Amino acid sequence: MTTTTQQTTTGSPGEGPRLKSEGLYTRTLPGYFPPALLAACGIVVSGVFVLFGGFHPVPVVVVSALVFLAAITGISASVENRRRAADRLVTGIVYCCFAVAIIPLISLLTTVVINGMDRLNWYFLTVSMNGVIPSMDAGGVNHAIVGTLVMTGLATAISVPIGLMTAVYVVEYGRGRLKQAITFFVDVMTGIPSIVAGLFVVALWILLFGPGNTNGLAGAIALSVLMIPVVVRSSEEMLRLVPTELREASYALGVPKWLTIVKVVLPTAVAGLTTGIILALARVIGETAPLILTAGMASTRIQGNPLEGDMMSLPVYIYKAVRDMGLSGEAGVYAEERAWAAALTLILLVMLLFLTARLVSRFLSPQARG
Repeated sequence: MTTTTQQTTTGSPGEGPRLKSEGLYTRTLPGYFPPALLAACGIVVSGVFVLFGGFHPVPVVVVSALVFLAAITGISASVENRRRAADRLVTGIVYCCFAVAIIPLISLLTTVVINGMDRLNWYFLTVSMNGVIPSMDAGGVNHAIVGTLVMTGLATAISVPIGLMTAVYVVEYGRGRLKQAITFFVDVMTGIPSIVAGLFVVALWILLFGPGNTNGLAGAIALSVLMIPVVVRSSEEMLRLVPTELREASYALGVPKWLTIVKVVLPTAVAGLTTGIILALARVIGETAPLILTAGMASTRIQGNPLEGDMMSLPVYIYKAVRDMGLSGEAGVYAEERAWAAALTLILLVMLLFLTARLVSRFLSPQARG
């Protein structure tokens, strides 16, 4: 039972004295108690499962989490108070949800790293599959890396100006039905399946150049169709976060609106804009279906010109390798090794792009420029 004392305090003018209840001491669980209780619950639950001969990691973790939540809530309610108990319960649920979300990611990365490190080396990264047959223990992924960089680079060069200027119009200038129409169609385009974007570009290419003309430029256009709405939505949200006071201060100094956007709004939001662009790039760098239709999948040599026929990409390379896993003998084994190594290469490439974007946004931010 918590001992309390009553204190007389002076209220605001016109009010009488108020009574303030203060605790002489507050009982609180020590900081090490929740992790210790979690470990104890895990040990006890594991022992019970072993005792009954049905030990398995997944049910042990689930049951341990449920027992821990019930135990920490009951102990906190009896030792502390109901409010702290509810807080500990909700905090435990949040941590459990985080673990549920992060476990598949860790499992995926671990699987790709373990299986991909066997073949991932400098030779694999610097040679192509030109002249290599499936049964040969040779070849690499260099042509797919070059194709991925070329097509995603072109897609970024197409999508970023269009998406950024559209977001600027919607946030700074847009009014009435035109703004609503742009927002509506951007939302619709965000949910378009990637295969539909590929079919759209194929139909456009057939009308312009005739059937069978697949190349890297067509693949880049297909990726830009998927990338533009993501850039628009992310840039729009970042521009809305710029305080209105900054714009008004610039207007008060007589700076025109377009110059305020260029010199004040965009530099202030550059970190968020860069993050949104990289998220859009990560959205399209792993697309396979539109590139099979538009860029083809027959190229085995290093191709840096997007207008000279088929261009290979890392997702399509992985798709071809997985398809070749059904071959008999050593060809299937080599194809599986190439698929895992190419998947690891794609993950590393995306991580490198994210790191580069973070560095660029840090150097371009107003704080870094002084």
